[in-house]
Amino acid sequence: MNETEKLVKAAIDGIQEKKGHNITTIDLQDIDDTITKFLVICEGNSPTQVSAIYDSVREVVRQKTGQKPTAIDGTQNCLWVAMDYTDMVVHVFLPEAREFYDIDNLWEDAIVTDIPDLD
Repeated sequence: MNETEKLVKAAIDGIQEKKGHNITTIDLQDIDDTITKFLVICEGNSPTQVSAIYDSVREVVRQKTGQKPTAIDGTQNCLWVAMDYTDMVVHVFLPEAREFYDIDNLWEDAIVTDIPDLD
């Protein structure tokens, strides 16, 4: 497992720790001119859960990989929080915001993997 895959795995662990759901990874490594190697996208049911998920991701990724996000945006209202780890960007959405922005479908030639919910 390479460093980027460890980063993605740690982010998923952090999401699952706070019962984030509808987790999708999008592998962009073989696509030219992308801003990152992986997207990790998930949902929380409320702004409070979105906040708990991003806190958990930040902590679990730091513990397991030693990495900290270079930027976090969206924490003011927690409708959509984006966490930039350079090689990976984590998006934590409320369901209606995820549906509206539809970033899951921006790269038709990417490798998309749905992660089963734990419950």
